[in-house]
Amino acid sequence: MAEAMTQRVNQLTTNGSRSSSPFVDFDRASWARLGESIALPLTADELDQIRSFGDEVDLDEVRQVYLPLSRLLNLHVQEGGRLYRAYRTFLGGQPARTPFVIGIAGSVSVGKSTTARLLRTLLARWPHHPRVELITTDGFLYPNAELERRGLMARKGFPESYDRRALLRFVTEVKGGKDVVRAPVYSHLVYDIVPEESVLVRRPDILLLEGLNVLQPAQPSSTGRRSGLAVSDFIDFSVYVDAATDDVRRWYISRFLRLRETAFRDPASYFRRYADLDGPAAVARAEQLWDEINGPNLEHNIAPTRGRATLVLSKGRDHAVTRVRLRKL
Repeated sequence: MAEAMTQRVNQLTTNGSRSSSPFVDFDRASWARLGESIALPLTADELDQIRSFGDEVDLDEVRQVYLPLSRLLNLHVQEGGRLYRAYRTFLGGQPARTPFVIGIAGSVSVGKSTTARLLRTLLARWPHHPRVELITTDGFLYPNAELERRGLMARKGFPESYDRRALLRFVTEVKGGKDVVRAPVYSHLVYDIVPEESVLVRRPDILLLEGLNVLQPAQPSSTGRRSGLAVSDFIDFSVYVDAATDDVRRWYISRFLRLRETAFRDPASYFRRYADLDGPAAVARAEQLWDEINGPNLEHNIAPTRGRATLVLSKGRDHAVTRVRLRKL
C-alpha cells in the first residue's frame, strides 16, 4: 500500500513537473484517490468530539482529504525512521530517535484546530507511531498582565505577543530528545494563561504543533540581524490551512455570533460582556475585532508563511477543502 501511494504521488508530481512551481496541485477528487484503499478509522461520534465549533467537516471530507494526508505523513515518519537507522549504523551508535514534529498553521477561524485534532487521532491509529501528542502555541502567549504591561493586548496573536524564547526552548528540548518537556496551558474561556498548569510531553513518536505563527522564519533582532533559530527550523513537515480572506472573515463573524449565544454566556468567560449585545451591535464588534486585529495579523504575519509549508489545504466558501498543494521532492 505504501508503494502504491508513493508511485501515484510520484506520477502526479512528474506529470506536473513542467511547471516552474515548487508545488504539485491536486483537486479534491485526485487527492481522495490516494487514500481510497485505506479503511477509515474514525466514527461519526468521534468526529463530533474533534470538530471545532462552527467547522463543518464531515466523514466524507475526513475520508477524502485527511485520511490520505495521514497516510502521507505516515510515509514521512517511516522514511525518517529508515534514515535514522542508517545514521545510527553510519555513526556507530546514536541516541534514540527524537519525535517527528508536524507544524500546522493558518488564520483564526480557518479550521486549523480541527485539522490538528483530526491528524492527531488518525496518526495515532497507524501501527508505526501510536504515541501522538498535540500542543498549541496559545500556551506560549504572554499572560494578559504582561501583555498589558507591554501595551500588546490589542495585538494578541501577533508574533510579538508570544514568549518566543520559551516556545523555541520547548521545541528544541523536544527535538533534543529530553524525556519530559513542559508546555504551559491557555484557557480560551478566561482568555489567559492558566497559572501553575502545564502539559507534559514525554517523548512521543509524533508531536503536532498548532498555531498562527509556527512557520515564521527567525525574526530580526533590535540590531536588524536575524536570530540564529526559529521554531520552524525544527519542524519536519508543515501544513498550512488556507482560504480566501473574505471567507475567513465571514467565518470569524459567524463564529463570534454563535459563541455569543453559547460560551460567552458563561459567567467566567472573558467575553461575557458581548453576550448581551443585540444582533447589529454584535456584528459590528466582530467586524471591528477582525478588521483591527485578526485581519492585519493574517495579512502581515500569517499568510506570508504559506509558501514555506510542505502542504497547503485550500478551502472553499463552504469551509470544505477543495485543493491540496504539496511541495515537490
